[in-house]
Amino acid sequence: MPDRRADGGGSLSLQERAPTPVLRGDGFQLRPWRGGDLESLLRHANDAEVSRGLRDRFPCPYTRGDGEAFLAGRVLTPGTLALAIEIDGQACGSIGAQPGVAERGHTAELGYWLGRAYWGRGIMTRVVGVFAPWVMDELRLFRLQATVVDFNLGSARVLEKNGFQEEGVERCAIYKRGTLHDLRRFARVRTELP
Repeated sequence: MPDRRADGGGSLSLQERAPTPVLRGDGFQLRPWRGGDLESLLRHANDAEVSRGLRDRFPCPYTRGDGEAFLAGRVLTPGTLALAIEIDGQACGSIGAQPGVAERGHTAELGYWLGRAYWGRGIMTRVVGVFAPWVMDELRLFRLQATVVDFNLGSARVLEKNGFQEEGVERCAIYKRGTLHDLRRFARVRTELP
């Protein structure tokens, strides 16, 4: 079972874990977001194509106020571990995991995005390849899952290349920009912790 808090209430909170290290990969690093990332965040996040496959909490247009709220920790669910994807010294995307609670405390939901200037280079495949095994160990997860909007074939390939298996389709699961879409569900699992 995952480590439990002293009160027996679930997985360790972010405050109870060791500080997040910088994770390095081929051509990028993953690190905590900082206040100085605002301009880079705005440059890469304010793109309709980037937000197209993401949840509505990632707005379009992406304003200065949206970026300030994100960097201040007012957007993501408390307990979500979100790291900046830094390339060439600038934060140009994000990857994170939102842990489950109670009987789902052994799972987490994976999410990520990358600025369009870096698409088509295999970067996100490498980012997930570094982040997924690390976060599964760090959060003591048996399951890391992700959903992908039906039209986002690139994101589905990223997951498949990193050992995620498609488990099914949630039909008509979201209504985005005037159109119903299916969600494809993927997961990477293990039955024992290291």
